[in-house]
Amino acid sequence: MVFETFLGNLQAVKDVRGMLAGNRVPGALLFTGPDGVGKKTLAIMLAQALVCERRGPTGDDFCSECARCRKAEEMIASTREDLERRRATKDSSKRADGLVYFDIQLIEPITRYILIEQIRQLRSVAYTHPFEFGRRVFVIDQAQLVHWQAIDLLLKVLEEPPETTTLILVAPNAHELRPTIRSRCRKVQFLPVEDTVINKLFAERSGFNPSQQELSVRVADGSIAMAKTFNLAEYQRRRKPWLDFLEAVTARPSMSAGASEWKALFDSSKALTENREEMDETLKTGYTMLRDLMHVLLGGNDSKIANVDLLPRLKTWAPKLGLGRIEKLKSGLDTAYKLQTRNVNQQLNFDALAADVLLESR
Repeated sequence: MVFETFLGNLQAVKDVRGMLAGNRVPGALLFTGPDGVGKKTLAIMLAQALVCERRGPTGDDFCSECARCRKAEEMIASTREDLERRRATKDSSKRADGLVYFDIQLIEPITRYILIEQIRQLRSVAYTHPFEFGRRVFVIDQAQLVHWQAIDLLLKVLEEPPETTTLILVAPNAHELRPTIRSRCRKVQFLPVEDTVINKLFAERSGFNPSQQELSVRVADGSIAMAKTFNLAEYQRRRKPWLDFLEAVTARPSMSAGASEWKALFDSSKALTENREEMDETLKTGYTMLRDLMHVLLGGNDSKIANVDLLPRLKTWAPKLGLGRIEKLKSGLDTAYKLQTRNVNQQLNFDALAADVLLESR
């Protein structure tokens, strides 16, 4: 029973197995929900189940051992290798050259987007007879990143679904996709994984005392992927500049801030932007801190706080910042995220944000 190895989201697994048992897998599905909860993993498992030689007496599972299951695994591994090779190609104009799609194909962004050439190749082979299996399955991960020039091509495939092809779109937020695309897919909803499951994953790792484990579980926030890769020491290191930054902007009323306070503020903003390779993780950490501050300010339940070890400091900072300045910080992080996709130096942006927040009247 391979589906039983899937962690969390029992309802999503039940929906998928129900489709298999009744031979009612539609031509297009949309797996949607938070990052890291197993959407792509379950999509690939479904692809294997659709080609498995022996799906079991009820037809709702797959063996992972037969020749077809092993071949499907090889195809997924090959597509992943091909994607990595294309992303590493220095000449961007050649990244989509020579695309060849297997019967089981994982399609992901090669650049910032899933390129028009990738969707054009999908459409080209979708209506042809599968090479090795009775069905072809395309898993389109991060479907919200399909380039706008390729959306109509994808929509045409969904409007005239091929008899022997199944498309599984994977996206964190269904509303990032066009309504016309959503309406042509059967939706399978995923939720954050229960803390009991995440806690068990961390419990299997050595060296965590109870307070460290509680912090790790809360920061993971229902993500299996984060729980498997989370490094507490690295998280605390990335979080340190945010603590200095928040301490600086809440230290004293802006009109009485002296040279030492301004220096501390700009030193902290500089520390936030020193490592450009970590900027994505720095921004994620900042969003988590702001979410905690907002939760404290609005009087939410402490059990929802991610940075539980900082609760006393959060309760000090939140009223000093107030709703307006927390929202200003959130807007600043949104801007920083947009600048990140354009590969722009973030130092001036964070310096301006720091000054703006400090000078905001209270």
